[in-house]
Amino acid sequence: MIKTRKGEIIVTNEKQNLLLKQLYGTAWGRCLLKVLTLPAVSAAAGAYMDSPLSKPLIKPFISKNGIDTSQYIMRDFHSYNQFFTRRIKPGMRPVDFTPGHLISPCDSKLSVYPINENSIFRIKDSHYRVRDLLKNDFLARRFEGGYCFIFRLEVDDYHRYCYIDSGTKTGNTFIKGELHTVNPIALERYNIYKRNCREYTLLHTDNFGDVAQIEVGAMLVGRICNRHEACSFHRGAEKGRFEFGGSTVVLLFGRDSVIPDPDLLRNTAGGFETVVKFGEKIGISAK
Repeated sequence: MIKTRKGEIIVTNEKQNLLLKQLYGTAWGRCLLKVLTLPAVSAAAGAYMDSPLSKPLIKPFISKNGIDTSQYIMRDFHSYNQFFTRRIKPGMRPVDFTPGHLISPCDSKLSVYPINENSIFRIKDSHYRVRDLLKNDFLARRFEGGYCFIFRLEVDDYHRYCYIDSGTKTGNTFIKGELHTVNPIALERYNIYKRNCREYTLLHTDNFGDVAQIEVGAMLVGRICNRHEACSFHRGAEKGRFEFGGSTVVLLFGRDSVIPDPDLLRNTAGGFETVVKFGEKIGISAK
């Protein structure tokens, strides 16, 4: 279930959820998943979505998902991926530049979990270790006692993401894997955040210390497109984008570095994700 920041409960993508229940909840569906989750299949799907042959998919997608096109820079897109990675109009996603405020890197459905001394957190009845995400035990231990923010994007969300603060970053580390959907239905059966393709970097931020940011690929998302390797960056600047499908951004914070907004912790504890938008305040610095 999902809540807005005002507390209203919303339900989204019921038809998509029905299909995913068939794929993940039946024997025939899981056999099909063995093919659909192969990176080569996602690469082929990505090539199609980059081609002019995919252009007829745009209008039905807008209609089916109720996309508010007035928020976006709409032009004569030559492929579905050009539309999918469309840019938001100036002013539609104002960024909070208050130094001590933590901002959301993207439009998404957010859950926030404390990282305990064993670096284990729980998502929809599945347990995940931070070291499973990073495949780096030394780095994972740096976030013990902190928080894990999980931003789940659906297909109708804006699929570009920004830097949460100013600072410098390391290069990007890519971890190969399968490409499952990041819908909660899949989380009931698979450790998606352990098995999916993903890419992470360490952000040395001005106000929140060292933060690990992980972009997780999803079913038929062939590309996580980060714009920079090691560099300096500024709050609100575009860090990258996902192409085609739902995806996830994960932020890992160390001990005594951030205080999440209370409604986010309350909603997560109650089993709800919270709708957040690119650039809006979701916490404060603990420094």
